[in-house]
Amino acid sequence: MLYVVRHGQTDLNKEGRLQGRLGLPLNEYGIQQAERLRDHLKNIKFDYVFSSPQERAIQTAEIATGASAIIDRRLDVFDLGEADRLLKGEVKMVGVVPDSSVYKGVEEIPNFMNRVFAFMHNLEREYGSTKVNILVSGHSCTTGCIGAYFEGIPEDQNILRFSCDNGQYKKYMFQST
Repeated sequence: MLYVVRHGQTDLNKEGRLQGRLGLPLNEYGIQQAERLRDHLKNIKFDYVFSSPQERAIQTAEIATGASAIIDRRLDVFDLGEADRLLKGEVKMVGVVPDSSVYKGVEEIPNFMNRVFAFMHNLEREYGSTKVNILVSGHSCTTGCIGAYFEGIPEDQNILRFSCDNGQYKKYMFQST
């Protein structure tokens, strides 16, 4: 079974700011969310724990499971470039991402999707036919992308609909298990 977790709250989440690679660690409430997640998952033995390299995702994974996370850069948050840390209401968006003609350094959506899907293909190839429990800790974008891996990319391309709130998770199963 695959458990896909969105990290707990940070001060940037609380302030309504975009949070990318310049993100913050969990705040006190985010730590409490990760502890509640641990309580929900306490009867599950995780064989593998993977995380984005962002501190907030690592903290969430390790608090929730009590295990050291395996860091995989393909799970890193979508690069928001110059829009990172700006108030959501002040950012010029194109769909669900900052406008790359306004903000330098914004990651291209196909590149983001390709790297997360590459991680998922490797995970499925390695563990898809086994009976293991895997936790993957990430962000709204990565958890949404993993949801799209299982559910298909929506017609409107908005993969964020597959994400969940801070400190929450969704479960998926590879078809071959």
